[in-house]
Amino acid sequence: MGPHKYNLWGLFYLTNVLFMNSEQYSFEFEVYNSIDDLNKEDGALLQQARDIAENAYAPYSNFFVGAVAQLANGKIVSGTNQENASYPVTLCAERALLATAASLYPKIAINTMAITYHNHNQNSDSSHPISPCGMCRQSLVEYEGRVGQPIRLILGGFEGKVYVVEKANSLLPLSFTSKDLL
Repeated sequence: MGPHKYNLWGLFYLTNVLFMNSEQYSFEFEVYNSIDDLNKEDGALLQQARDIAENAYAPYSNFFVGAVAQLANGKIVSGTNQENASYPVTLCAERALLATAASLYPKIAINTMAITYHNHNQNSDSSHPISPCGMCRQSLVEYEGRVGQPIRLILGGFEGKVYVVEKANSLLPLSFTSKDLL
């Protein structure tokens, strides 16, 4: 009797197609036409983020980002992006804010964070909401986990629509957390 021959494609098909389940991830967020449509507190936080964004150090991208957060103890902290000629060393506004909050107010939750940008490049505008980059999303999820409370996000530009996301971890499905290390 000769060697057994297996059809690997058939085996792949059986294990990965016939027995495959499909799941879908989605989340809801609020959309406002402008900062004027937000409640007073949210509008003030977004305006502070717009103001602080101009303090960013962005000589390479000319993309100024500001983040301002209200903590559970009522304190306000802020951060701006800090670029570096060695691009990987650049610090995003969200992570600058998280480091400031954790250093000044350890173990205090962030209730709400407003994030905005001002694009100073020619022929560019700042009229639509932006979302945190992947590294910042991971950092936000970690912060939520360490203080045990979701962070509400207000995402906007210098004008135009504003998005409100109830939990930062909604932006990073299937996130890597400390539970994965156990």
